[in-house]
This record gives sequence, structure tokens and C-alpha cells, in this order.
Amino acid sequence: MAVLFPAPRTATGEDTAELHLHGSIAVVDSVLGVLAAMPGMQLAEPGAFTRRAFANGRLDLVQVEGLADLMTATTDAQRRQALAHTSRDFSAKVERWRATLITAMANSTALLDFSDEPDFDGRADDRQLAAVCCEIDAEVADAARGARIRDGLTVALIGSPNVGKSSVLNAMAGRDAAIVSSIPGTTRDVIEADLNLAGVLVTLLDTAGDRATADPLEQQGIERARARAATADLVIHIVDQDEPGDDTRCVVINKIDLRGGVAGTNGSRHYLSTVTGDGIAAFRQWLTRWAHQVTRPGDPPLVARRRQVDALVDCVTALRVSTHERDPVLKAEALRSAAHSLGRLTGNIGVEDVLDQLFASFCIGK
Repeated sequence: MAVLFPAPRTATGEDTAELHLHGSIAVVDSVLGVLAAMPGMQLAEPGAFTRRAFANGRLDLVQVEGLADLMTATTDAQRRQALAHTSRDFSAKVERWRATLITAMANSTALLDFSDEPDFDGRADDRQLAAVCCEIDAEVADAARGARIRDGLTVALIGSPNVGKSSVLNAMAGRDAAIVSSIPGTTRDVIEADLNLAGVLVTLLDTAGDRATADPLEQQGIERARARAATADLVIHIVDQDEPGDDTRCVVINKIDLRGGVAGTNGSRHYLSTVTGDGIAAFRQWLTRWAHQVTRPGDPPLVARRRQVDALVDCVTALRVSTHERDPVLKAEALRSAAHSLGRLTGNIGVEDVLDQLFASFCIGK
């Protein structure tokens, strides 16, 4: 069956045809062979159709980035955030900001010809620009949460050798992701396991046991463990017996089955046994609550990429210059720079340097 989709109301804005074939490889190869022999026909490269949609104005760059995130989403929180971008929620807000800037820029330019007109004092424009600055500041401040939803949270498991870090990782992941051994120093590289905690991606990091050692390979593993723990969103200290200490630390007391302990959670301390499974479910529930408190996935932020943050910061910087500038020429120039930054954000101008890298991440036929 062949289905024709006439322009312009198509995904790419062009005339499009779909061929619905029987699924055997031989049939598909035969049809592709016939098509390839036709003049001007070529196979699509990664992201070719989405790039055509962008070039024809069917999608802006924020929507393209949202579509790329949607195709790689592994959790519901990532899906919701990506959909917020593809549905033009963010783009509509950017367009409203840009319209305010262009109006102020026009008024500032008009001052050059009508400097004696009392209506062109610019104070109303400055109030609107200040409001735009506040809105953009709020989005930038929330960008870290967007990045955490998009990339996932990282939780590092640290502690001395043989306290059960690898066992805790395996118990939480529900599989043997890390080798468990009674030999100290078994874990040398950082082992990762992804968890989907009620829609939020969390990556657990099993690290090398921290101790003094003369083994250069083990020492390298310890240094890597410390480096990853320093950048983790949460550090969990694994110990094999309860001990006094700082209650602000998140501590997992493992091996309670060996000491007759009671499984459960008490503030920042979690008592469990990876052998019997006692306390694992309670610890998982606590970690899920923590992940949702950090990311608030029910209210997805609009900014999630470094490029977006940079464009917004550049816009706000130029806006603040404009609101303190009384010279209409310099004010208009600052506003033009701010509007240019917003244009970079949606892809209206100056984005050729990011297009190739972005579309290369798409699959063939998308």
C-alpha cells in the first residue's frame, strides 16, 4: 500500500509518501533496490527528516532537541520533560520574550527621531524588560533540575572494603551487576547500575573500597571512586556495623543478619541485609522519595541543556545592560544582542555549528 501526504501539513512540510510493505528482508531490499535506481533518489541519513522539518519551519531547535530527548527517554520523567519541549511550551514563552524585546528595541530606535516626544520615555519598556529578566532568571535557576531529569541522578556507594557496597548495588538493581567477593579490593573500577525509581532515572555507582594500599591498580580505583563521589548528587556510606557519627551523612548499615539488628530506616540511617533482603524495600522507597524531592518530575522544567542555559544567560546579561542604558543607540544595541540570544535558542539564527552534532544523534529514518 502507498499513502500520499501532501504538503504543507506533513511532518517535514513537504510532499511525503509512505510504502507499507510485507516485512520480509527480501521484499524490503528489492523495493529499496528499485528506488535507489531512480534519478535523484538517496537513502536518508540520521536525522534527515527532522532536519527537513527544521529547515521548513515545522520545528524549531528547542522542539528538535525535545524530540531527540524523547527518543532516548528511559523514564516517565524524561518523557514528560521531552514532551514539554516538543509541544512548544518553551518555544511559545521564548517567542513572547522576544516580542517584548523587539517592541522595546523599536521604541528605543524611535527615540532617535522623536527625542522630544514625552511618550517615549522608555520607563514602561524597562518595567516589561525587568519582568522578562525575572522570568528568565527563574528558568535558569531551575535548569539544574532539568539536567538531572534528562541525564539522571547519580548516587555513589562508598565505604571500606568488604562492607557490602557491591551487594547493595546488586540488591537494588535486581541483578548481578558487580562481582561480589570476600577478597578485599575486588572492585577497582566504578561499576554503574541504572534504576528507574517511579519514573526518575538514578544511576548507582559501586566504588572501590577506601583504604591505604600499596597496590597501584587498587589505588587508582580508590582515586576514581573519590572523584566520582565528589560529583555525585548523593553519597551513601556503607558500613557493616552501626557506629556513632555525623547524622547528616546518609549511612547504610549492612549485614544486620549477622548481629541480630532490625531492618528499617531511622532518619539518615538505613538498616538492611543483602543476604536476607530485609530492609531493601524500605531503603528503595526512601531513595525514591529523595529522587522525587530533588527532581519534582510532576512539574518538568523547560530548560535542560547547557546550550539553552548559555543562550538565556547571554540574553539576561544584555537585558540588564539595556535597562541601565539611557543612550537610545546603546540601549537598542543591547536589546538587539538580547534578541539575538533568544534567536539562537530557538534556532532562528546562528545555529549551524550545533545542527550537525544534534542531528547525528537521530536514528535513520527520523
